[in-house]
Amino acid sequence: MSNCWRSRRGTVFSCGFEPGLFSCFGVLLLTTHVLYGEANTNTSVVVQKDAQFDITYLDTVTSENQTIYAFNHTVSKNKTEGVRVSVELLSERPNGPVLFVVRQKQAVLSFQVPLILRGLYQRKYQYTQVGRTLCQPPTLALSEMQFFYVDVSTLSTSGVHYQLRVSRVESFTLQTDKKFTFNATPSQPQCPVYDLDNNVAFIGMYQTMTKTGAITVQRKDFPSNSFYVVVVVKTEDEACGGPLKFYSLLPDELLDAGNRSKTLDVVVSPAINSNVYIMGVLFCLGIFLSFYILTFLVACIENKRLHRKRAGLLKAADMSPAETGKGLSPASPYEYGSFADNGSTMSSEPVTDSMASAETNDGYMERPLDVVGRCRQESLSSVEEDDYDTLADIDSDKNIVRTKKYLCVSDLARKDKRVLNKKYQIYFWNIATIAVFYALPVIQLVITYQTVVNVTGNQDICYYNFLCAHPLGALSSFNNILSNLGYVMLGLLFLLIVLQRDILHNRALMRNDTPALECGIPKHFGLFYAMGTALMMEGLLSACYHVCPNYTNFQFDTSFMYMIAGLCMLKLYQKRHPDINASAYSAYACLAAVIFFSVLGVVFGKGNTAFWVVFSVIHIVATMLLSTQLYYVGRWRLDSGILRRILYVIYTDCIQQCSGPMYIDRMVLLVMGNIVNWSLAAYGLIKRPNDFASYLLAIAICNLLLYFAFYIIMKLRSGERVLFLALVCILFTAVVWGFALFFFFQGLSTWQKTPAESREHNRDCILLSFFDDHDIWHFLSSIAMFGSFLVLLTMDDDLDTIQREKIYVF
Repeated sequence: MSNCWRSRRGTVFSCGFEPGLFSCFGVLLLTTHVLYGEANTNTSVVVQKDAQFDITYLDTVTSENQTIYAFNHTVSKNKTEGVRVSVELLSERPNGPVLFVVRQKQAVLSFQVPLILRGLYQRKYQYTQVGRTLCQPPTLALSEMQFFYVDVSTLSTSGVHYQLRVSRVESFTLQTDKKFTFNATPSQPQCPVYDLDNNVAFIGMYQTMTKTGAITVQRKDFPSNSFYVVVVVKTEDEACGGPLKFYSLLPDELLDAGNRSKTLDVVVSPAINSNVYIMGVLFCLGIFLSFYILTFLVACIENKRLHRKRAGLLKAADMSPAETGKGLSPASPYEYGSFADNGSTMSSEPVTDSMASAETNDGYMERPLDVVGRCRQESLSSVEEDDYDTLADIDSDKNIVRTKKYLCVSDLARKDKRVLNKKYQIYFWNIATIAVFYALPVIQLVITYQTVVNVTGNQDICYYNFLCAHPLGALSSFNNILSNLGYVMLGLLFLLIVLQRDILHNRALMRNDTPALECGIPKHFGLFYAMGTALMMEGLLSACYHVCPNYTNFQFDTSFMYMIAGLCMLKLYQKRHPDINASAYSAYACLAAVIFFSVLGVVFGKGNTAFWVVFSVIHIVATMLLSTQLYYVGRWRLDSGILRRILYVIYTDCIQQCSGPMYIDRMVLLVMGNIVNWSLAAYGLIKRPNDFASYLLAIAICNLLLYFAFYIIMKLRSGERVLFLALVCILFTAVVWGFALFFFFQGLSTWQKTPAESREHNRDCILLSFFDDHDIWHFLSSIAMFGSFLVLLTMDDDLDTIQREKIYVF
């Protein structure tokens, strides 16, 4: 570590001290070096002595005499040197302090010994050894002889013994990439200006540290092309997060400071130049623009494939059934227990999953696509959603259809398509509205934070990785903001992909294409639009958070993470349950409750047993209610009779006949889900993790992954396929998520600790000398989220030509 570097971008200053020691430091960079003070003494005899450097003077002072030490030295215009004044009080418990006044050309410095410094809660510590560094007065001549005087006085009637030594500081100027090692104590700082704990924050930039710290210096902040590096040892470790000691204080009691001497290394390294900034920006843009190019190429290939497929279908349509070799085809094995196409009712015999898989359904005939589904033509009279569909056939009543042992997508896609499109478009418009009202005050707040940091110089406000924080203009860590560009660009790309699919689907509907009307998973794109918008907002708000990351604005970075996880889970459920998926209002209300608990957990959760008990109970109850909703496909009511109905079900199914669950697959999912959530609740109650926001996000991700795994397993189990494109997306996304999480857990800073403790985790840049581990997390996680969205978009493309009566619900 070393010295001062003149470059276009500025300099980087960092310092550290020997391992194994814990102490608290304040670090200050500034330009001014003029001090003013005065000495008021009341002596009858004044003795002046000619003194020399590097000689220790032992003397006594009383209220009746004053001693003045006269020093002279040669000051050179082109050489910066310092003068060190060191004083030690030899008398024990003097009746009064000794005042030392140093008079220089254009400057006066005064201090008393014992020196009294205040710590936390205004506790006072006294120091009998004091050392101060003097500024070099300015001179116009190449070489000039200058004098300065050290006046010693006291009001103590008894003699006070002291020791005085003045020496030159040869290594006063730091050199680039050359380590400078020195010792410092609270009463013996190592700089000539604003060098005590009570004044170090008056000017310049400052921060606290324990073992390591760094400050990036920009040329624009120091027009004189020079700055001082000030290192001040705090009187107590509590200011940096150390243990808080208990003292039984009496009025005006002075505490022994103990051994607060620390050995430090200081180095000044050259900062990056403008070329590195340009390379960082181009690298970031290049990565995400490549996804646009790749998507365009894939779209062209897919478009050619579809044209060939359509041409083949038209050719096959002109051929007779005998020529094509197509005749009867068996229905899905999961149609056992559902309404048959010939109007027959459900079998009275109980059917198990194994039986359903073994039977062949030879008695069922596949209907022509232009005939299937005519019983659920779109209503032309209304586009409003009702509790019950206005269908004449009693067999289509919800309570009958949804309680069948095996459901098909056609059973849960009976509502007016325009109604559902309107319902799911509300997801997009609501999140767009939320984004506007959420983002505007966030932007205003972080601008205020950054302004406060720049004006006050207090770098303890924001939790950066100071070893890799590259400023640009008013921004203190431009690289952490730039790396969030991927969320915005890939979110926009996903919206374009969804828009293209939406347009193609609407064109197919306008052409009355039978596959678009009656086949595959019902196409509702509102949730996809909401997901893409949420990804873009995650990038914007994460960038805002990284303008000044701290304890008070953490939710900027996490709020839309919860929304993304929730929207993905809703979309996964909507695929097979379009009629009964949650409305946008109830979904966003639940997500708002999650964010509310996230804030409460960070503010009150640390060490608060009552909070964790309440949260765990709410978590478990919410899990049970959601399990009931999923198991009964929404056909249950939470009212005053719920307890009576629960007891009745327990009596009839568990005691009277001891029958197994009717919906085996759903029961397996819900049992696993309850085990996972109860385990997470128990872990939170026992461990009480400090990072409650991440703990809450882990709950959401675990539930999403569990449901996704169940969906894939059931999809394969029901005889469906995963197409090549979807399979590539799944494998690619899984690999990227693995690497992303590795970089996420590096933990370069944490607002859960003090600023000084957070700096212990700081690390150097690892990519292009511009990006750190957390920036790489931003890159990879944005790519992984984009890949996850593509998985949800493409995973059921294999069903686009399958009748909905043949698609199983799970």
